[in-house]
Amino acid sequence: MKKQYLHIIKNLVTAIVVTLFFSCKNDFDDVQKVGVLQNQPIGETEHIDLKYTEFKKDTVRLLANLLSPKMLDYSNRDFAFSEFPKGIELKIYDENNNQTTITSNYAIAYTETDIIDLRGNVVIATPGKDTLFTEQLFYNQKLEWLFTNEPWLFNRAVGPMHGIGFDSDKEFKNFQMLEMGGDFQFDN
Repeated sequence: MKKQYLHIIKNLVTAIVVTLFFSCKNDFDDVQKVGVLQNQPIGETEHIDLKYTEFKKDTVRLLANLLSPKMLDYSNRDFAFSEFPKGIELKIYDENNNQTTITSNYAIAYTETDIIDLRGNVVIATPGKDTLFTEQLFYNQKLEWLFTNEPWLFNRAVGPMHGIGFDSDKEFKNFQMLEMGGDFQFDN
């Protein structure tokens, strides 16, 4: 009788363990799915044509125009960002309506830090026909400051410059080069 009793208990414990094992598997699968959903963008936009305007004295002035084939919104993350996996074209207009155009094959904009990371065939063309080429460029929106540690080429009216790494204000008036070469013109 004791053997039969132990056998029943053993079978009962085995049945409970097997039941718990299979019920936990489904819960673990659900947990994995939730993790995947949290890594997905909260929004996806295609064919962006975003215009940033200013309204003063009964007139509307276009300040910037952002064009992109696709934007992914990751504002659901702790460190929120927007990703432009197919690149951007950004047109910026000054007070005289002169246009500076910035293009790249990929871009990511971080919400908290106001840093934009441009990658792949980055080109900045100014109204004065100056053009900067590099493979990666960061832009700090708060400080209106550009910087890179990558090789760059800056074609200017007075001659080309090239180097590795630079810092500059958005108008290229305060341009600091790390390693440089090219044609230079100095004021006397």
